[in-house]
Amino acid sequence: MKKCFFIGFSLISLVLINCKKNEGGNKNILKSDSSGIVLADNGKVDSTIHYETDVNGKKYIKTDYVYKATDGTLVKVVFNYEEKTMSVKSNNKTFILDKVESKGHETIYEKMDMKATVKGDSLILDQGNNIIELVKTKI
Repeated sequence: MKKCFFIGFSLISLVLINCKKNEGGNKNILKSDSSGIVLADNGKVDSTIHYETDVNGKKYIKTDYVYKATDGTLVKVVFNYEEKTMSVKSNNKTFILDKVESKGHETIYEKMDMKATVKGDSLILDQGNNIIELVKTKI
């Protein structure tokens, strides 16, 4: 009887020790970044992307801006980070450019002969012989 009790107790002890929950998790799985920060093509944080905070304190990516040209013309620019595109709307015309390259401090969009370079608060549109410099407004 003592032997059966001792064997049973040992078996239960072994099961409890081996089934102990591991709090560390699987060390071979990389943790995903749930902060929502968009990375540039070189793996660094893309500084051309602006983040806003809503009334509840939740961080989100701002996607639409109004830029002002040197002649005073206002241009609406909408960035779609999921589709990697940028649309530029001016004079009831909309141009959609595809993201080509992102270095972290500068992002380049192109479509046919039009090229846009976003660097901080500035946007430079280059279309053939025309170069238009735009600056982000606070509207």
